[in-house]
Amino acid sequence: MNQKIICTACGTQYQQTSPANAECPICTDDRQYVPETGQGWTNLEELQNNYGIIVKALKENLYELKMAPSFAIGQRALLVLAPQGNILWDCISLLNEPTLDFIKNKGGLQAVAISHPHYYTTMNEWSKAFDCPIYIHKNDEQWVFNKGEHVSLWSGNEKELWDGMKLINVGGHFHGSSILQVPFLSNEGAILCGDTFYISPSKKHAAVMYSYPNRIPLPVSEIQRIKKQMLAIQFDTLYGFYDYQNIYFNAKQIIEHSLERYC
Repeated sequence: MNQKIICTACGTQYQQTSPANAECPICTDDRQYVPETGQGWTNLEELQNNYGIIVKALKENLYELKMAPSFAIGQRALLVLAPQGNILWDCISLLNEPTLDFIKNKGGLQAVAISHPHYYTTMNEWSKAFDCPIYIHKNDEQWVFNKGEHVSLWSGNEKELWDGMKLINVGGHFHGSSILQVPFLSNEGAILCGDTFYISPSKKHAAVMYSYPNRIPLPVSEIQRIKKQMLAIQFDTLYGFYDYQNIYFNAKQIIEHSLERYC
């Protein structure tokens, strides 16, 4: 059976079933890169045969999903359990039966929401499995090369969800880069940020850049805009895209001080 190809550098799935000299436009963009070894491709069947998914509880209603061994960018997805429906924040390339069963036993998915194009991965496979929409900001529409029937583009600064959750367009890394605000994950609320913000290993700093791997900064005016926007949002906790990127206290102050230092 022919399967849609998946870029081994960023994990994005495309429509075609054969590489045929194809290149990944997400990786040839300045915000990502093609490895020195060249463009590589795989497919979902190969991933299912060679990788697994580790599911870890971070809180009673928050789970981390991560491929093992690490694949492509190595990000995690976050599963938020909410009374009116669960949401998957960001995506990983692998989807397998044990993970399907786990999520179904937790009530399935009401939606998949994605921070930016580097984590589109196999989003259409996930949405098809759970018959749910994929929320992507309209500013990043040009990067949706595998636009399945479940892709739902939203626009503006915010999108209200349910149970007080909200998608917020921050921009910076990509024009459509967004965060998910979840009020019930901590006293003052949590932000799931993907790498709209890149949390340092020390957890004392966070950066926002045009390109993280290629070290391309944003203009100071853009940082000032993002800082002003974040000051208006209530939160004390921050969850980034790597498994070590959990800040449980003073997250808002860390963002504020980090961006002020940049300016």
